[in-house]
Amino acid sequence: MASEIHMLDPMCLIENTEDQLVINQQALGILSAIQQPVVVVAIVGLYRTGKSYLMNKLAGKKTGFSLGSTVQSHTKGIWMWCVPHPQKSGHTLVLLDTEGLEDVEKGDNQNDCWIFALAVLLSSTFIYNSIGTINQQAMDQLHYVTELTDLIKSKSSPEQSGVDDSANFVGFFPTFVWALRDFSLELEANGKSITADEYLEHSLTLKKGSDKKSENFNKPRLCIRKFFPKRKCFVFDRPAQRKYLSKLETIREEELSGEFVEQVAEFTSYIFTYSNVKTLSGGIIVNGPRLQSLVLTYVNAIRSGELPCMENAVLTLAQIENSAAVQKAIEHYEEQMNQKVHLPTETLQELLDLHRPIESEAIEVFIKNSFKDVDQKFQKKLGDQLVAKRDAFIKKNMDVSSARCSDLLEDIFGPLEEEVKQGTFSKPGGYYLFLQKKQELEKKYNQAPGKGLQAEEMLKKYFESKDDVAETLLKTDQSLTEAAREIEVERIKAEAAEATNRDLAEKQKKYELMMAEKEKSYQEHVKQLTEKMQQEREQLIAENEKIISLKLKEQERLLKEGFQNESRKLHQEIESIKKSQSSGKCTIL
Repeated sequence: MASEIHMLDPMCLIENTEDQLVINQQALGILSAIQQPVVVVAIVGLYRTGKSYLMNKLAGKKTGFSLGSTVQSHTKGIWMWCVPHPQKSGHTLVLLDTEGLEDVEKGDNQNDCWIFALAVLLSSTFIYNSIGTINQQAMDQLHYVTELTDLIKSKSSPEQSGVDDSANFVGFFPTFVWALRDFSLELEANGKSITADEYLEHSLTLKKGSDKKSENFNKPRLCIRKFFPKRKCFVFDRPAQRKYLSKLETIREEELSGEFVEQVAEFTSYIFTYSNVKTLSGGIIVNGPRLQSLVLTYVNAIRSGELPCMENAVLTLAQIENSAAVQKAIEHYEEQMNQKVHLPTETLQELLDLHRPIESEAIEVFIKNSFKDVDQKFQKKLGDQLVAKRDAFIKKNMDVSSARCSDLLEDIFGPLEEEVKQGTFSKPGGYYLFLQKKQELEKKYNQAPGKGLQAEEMLKKYFESKDDVAETLLKTDQSLTEAAREIEVERIKAEAAEATNRDLAEKQKKYELMMAEKEKSYQEHVKQLTEKMQQEREQLIAENEKIISLKLKEQERLLKEGFQNESRKLHQEIESIKKSQSSGKCTIL
């Protein structure tokens, strides 16, 4: 299936049934085919606030996501529409439209919390759509953001999660966009015109006081400021006269408010231009299969009664992709060895010299396609498999050489064996005549090319198999004296001892070669892993610096507003991030 997906219509990704969330396997199949990086834009908000209209505009269509025309909520669960990104070539825009929050027809609103949390976890841009102004009622309706720490974990272990969760959230939570629909106020503050963004920031100003009322007022504002430091606001006039509001899919653009049309154009332009590719911790770019894995991991966690965990999702994804990376590296090794190594080689050293750069390439393939390889579990697995594949090639090299030598020996020495059977050498002087003929054929064998590294071993085995022939001729040759026979026997023993010594020397040489190869292989693994660890450390430092920068800006705002306690908490979080960064360790293989 092509990497670029052209869905004609949206499709339900996660269905919200009466008792649980159900994943649509067909939708997962579509995601699995998208190899491009994905920009994921999700929208949430109260039901019947026009969310689907904005998403259809982002898809470049008038219809698609269901708008509905009654007071009933239409979209159930989370619906997905994957389209080619209109501005970023080679990217796919994934639009996620969610069911309306706080639908009065629902008996249990717990699933609203999960829909909200999933939209945050899956998106790179998170749009909150509401009607009217940003007042306390609007903030109260956004109570889901205050529950994020109760709905999502950043770390899998209890001792790691909690205090610095917001730091982990900030790094990989989406950009927060507040879309205010049917906005009728003048954008002013203290008698001066302000932008929509300034209006949002003004609305997030905290109230001084330690009473319950002040705490309730500040809580959602603190959560938005804490978890979504990258914020944007858009205001939209009422799109048309009341009688047209239920027919936005069908009315002509000329019948819409001119201001509304301009505002929608500004909104879509911003989303297309500034919405980033979905990225995970460590700078991991998300494509369709990775987004598919995130959906499965988060929804399965919710269904099993656990909290969706960002770290677990990344580790689950790493397990899948690291296993695939091992397989990809092994396939590369086998393909290159089969293409570039012509068996048999004349020596083991020659084979190892050909193997080494291909092994290095295979390690590089793994390193490129792997991430979060805890304790180098998968790289060790790769190392073991590469050793097994190398040894299999060594054995195949020997087998091919042995087979070729065996055929050559049969071809060269076959006539000699026939002469022995016919009694050519069963006469006085026949033994030395046999030796002379044998030496001539041995020379011919040694001069034959392409025998490989088993040439000497196969010749030795062949001669050993014919020892009884030579021994018989030696005993029956009537021209030889007993003394001459004894001398010949001693010569044969000396040759055998010399051959045994050569065998021992060859085995020692092979052992030393293999030990040296093991060390070179280890050093290559360490070299490439060290380079990757350095890249990952630089990535971590960059991510932490970004988080620290965002938190410092928020700390500065809190100080200006006079909230010393909140500022001190942020300072502690910043110091915690710096400490974790400086103490990062990793064991190599």
